[in-house]
Amino acid sequence: MLKTPRPKILGDVRLKGVSPWRDGFSVLPNRLNLSFRPPRRFNLVFWSKYAVGAAAVVFLLTGFVSAPTLKVKASSPTSTTDVERQALEAQLSDLENQIDQYENQIIGFQKQGKSLKNEISTLNGKVAKLNLQIQAINLTLSDLNRKIGDTQSQIAATKSDIADRRASLAQILMRLYIRDNTSLAEIFLTSPHLSDFFSDLNNLTLLQNNLRVNVEQIIDLHNQLEDKQDQFLLAKSDAQSVQNYQNAQKEEVANIKAEKNKLLDVTKGQESKYQALLNQTKETAAQIRSRIFQLLGGGELTFEEAYQYAKLASGATGVKPSLILAVLDRESALGQNVGKCSYKTAMSSQNQTLFLAITEELNLNPDIMTVSCPNKDGVYGGAMGPAQFVPSTWNLYKDNVAKITGHNPPSPWNSADAFVATALYLEGAAQSCNAIYSSAVSRDRCAAAKYYAGSRWRSYLWTYGEAVVSRAQGFEEDISMITTG
Repeated sequence: MLKTPRPKILGDVRLKGVSPWRDGFSVLPNRLNLSFRPPRRFNLVFWSKYAVGAAAVVFLLTGFVSAPTLKVKASSPTSTTDVERQALEAQLSDLENQIDQYENQIIGFQKQGKSLKNEISTLNGKVAKLNLQIQAINLTLSDLNRKIGDTQSQIAATKSDIADRRASLAQILMRLYIRDNTSLAEIFLTSPHLSDFFSDLNNLTLLQNNLRVNVEQIIDLHNQLEDKQDQFLLAKSDAQSVQNYQNAQKEEVANIKAEKNKLLDVTKGQESKYQALLNQTKETAAQIRSRIFQLLGGGELTFEEAYQYAKLASGATGVKPSLILAVLDRESALGQNVGKCSYKTAMSSQNQTLFLAITEELNLNPDIMTVSCPNKDGVYGGAMGPAQFVPSTWNLYKDNVAKITGHNPPSPWNSADAFVATALYLEGAAQSCNAIYSSAVSRDRCAAAKYYAGSRWRSYLWTYGEAVVSRAQGFEEDISMITTG
């Protein structure tokens, strides 16, 4: 009878398809209770850490992430190439130069004095200028639409990354769960070699490290997703605002053409009749002084009072009073809803904290102080007073405002403080615009666009920026009238 050779080591007996943690003996009926587990001691520190980690993971795994619902044709994140951007900037630069030429012509005709010929030339120049601005806005909209498409592609990619990380996280948790239900004694007894036992312990440490890394990656991806969604909403809102303003410009072209036709019809091309009409429609200095000036934040001043505040701010900063008045003028706000919402619904949590500190310092009830409302996409809300500064921006300027007005603390709802804050912002914006534009009008347009949209100012050059410049030119005439009349 042949004798079956005995295995030299326990690991020599293996079955195919059996986990390396187990061996051939594990499939035989138990003769000795090798899997006996002594009572475990409850490690409060370990299980507290494990519970906190598990709760964080469950939150991340079950957290809801929604993508914007606007259907825009997705494009590759690299679709907006440097070549395309340079071509767009070159086209915009060419249009800006042409617009500046018409602007100079209009100013030249206005300086020559009021005559029928000059008025007709001015109106023709305005029509040509508006048509070029509409072309510039078309290019701006094309750029915004590309940004919207690119951002949506990035959002989709980020969501896919989050899904992959969650799947990886689930696998790690499952493996940790299996390991956690296997005692060290069992792992030791089922490990063929002592080195295998320590290898298993090292693998456990690696799994725990991978868990930490995956959690950190998911948190980072969530932050990226929120940032991209904010960028998407801002670009979407910018595109809508620019589109609305373009429609208004098209209407203005039609109105100017109608005005020109009416002027020619009334005067019959005769200079004497034009001068008589001009005298009938010309406002007096007294009328301009008493005209009600409505601030962006909802307040009301006479034009004379507003001009005095603008002169104070101009004297401290060098910014023209007419530009300050134009920025603060409610008519240049592109229809944005201002001063009707509670800080609780309009502001970010960070700005809410700053808002409460500002109102407390001013002994104001925060619950009755209204701020600007966010738009339908939840952006642009929380701005305070006539200057429409959000709390974080106001805090950057309030010390300098106090030095100029003598109000300590200054208030975003005080007219003098608001005018000075606006002028300080425009002063800083103009300095950065000086390096880009040589024309004074272009610099003012640039500064106004930065006031409204910050880093996204280029999208608002021919909307908000142009509206402010046009309004400032009108205020310049009014100021001239009340200072000489």
